[in-house]
Amino acid sequence: MRQKINLIGILLGITVFSACNSEKKKDIAETEKIKTETVIEEKVESKKMVWIDADLAVGKKNINRPGYSDVDDGYAVLQLLNAENVEIKGMSTVYGNNSIENAFAIGNYINKEFIDHKISVFKGSGEPIDINNVKTNDAVEALASALKKEPMTILAIGPATNIGILILKYPELKSQIKEVVLVAGRRTPNDIFNIGTKGVKAKDLNFDLDNAAFQVLLDYEVPLVLCPFEVSSKVWIEQQDLDTLKAFNIPMNWLATASQPWLEQWQTQGATGFNPFDALASHYIISPEDIISEPLLARLELHPDDTIKENEKQVFKQYLLCDDTKGTPVKYCFDVAPDYHQKLIDSYKNK
Repeated sequence: MRQKINLIGILLGITVFSACNSEKKKDIAETEKIKTETVIEEKVESKKMVWIDADLAVGKKNINRPGYSDVDDGYAVLQLLNAENVEIKGMSTVYGNNSIENAFAIGNYINKEFIDHKISVFKGSGEPIDINNVKTNDAVEALASALKKEPMTILAIGPATNIGILILKYPELKSQIKEVVLVAGRRTPNDIFNIGTKGVKAKDLNFDLDNAAFQVLLDYEVPLVLCPFEVSSKVWIEQQDLDTLKAFNIPMNWLATASQPWLEQWQTQGATGFNPFDALASHYIISPEDIISEPLLARLELHPDDTIKENEKQVFKQYLLCDDTKGTPVKYCFDVAPDYHQKLIDSYKNK
């Protein structure tokens, strides 16, 4: 009888131990599940929601003048598409380096050929803001709808026309804009945008094409990041870089091949390569630690046009000037990390 009781006790002990062990394993499994879900949630939340507004012109010849249009907008778009910490919420196009029709066509081509999870591409403005008759467009309305759903960063690498119209039409959406990253600005009117060594002076094109749009952004104190010629002039894409990029993947082969005539165009001006202007702005969004910036104040000022030879103060234009004296607060990018060039090239490799 005693042996039977002892046996029952042992069996009860084993049952209790097994139940406790099972509960412990269940608790551990639940804890691990929560940890996994938290990590996945944090990973999703760490992605930056970005809208691209671009004057795409890759591979297109200039309109009404010889030569090819800029290719740097293509470098910005493909870099963001390749970034693991960025989610593209939409893309709009704008006139600038070329026509709005060409920009829209290239945007759709990139979307069709190179993006696995398709995004929507919208046609924006084909001309500067008319302050006396502000008209919206498909791009502005699409961006407004997207901002109503969630806050976003906007990469605006053409004239700021679409963004200016957005702010005028929907000023309440300013709070949904984390930053607008633009390619424009300089410290003084004497900071010349030299292209090569043969005396060619470039315009601050995005700004020059629509001064009013930039004035709107400053007046409404939209959070702005400026990636001007000062920072992009310190970075060069040369022939060996194009050869390297062509071997990375199909999108980069397309872009690097289309960049060949653009590179040769710069070489005729005495340069060894070209500055990938817009890629500095997209890189800021992906890895802001690689782009050195400082807080400054921005404003518009009228001065003689520095791109006209022997001007003698006959032709004037507006300048977007940034210093510490007066104006609207902006973040001004002016230099890159010491190992930036390699980081830029590596950003186009398949992840």
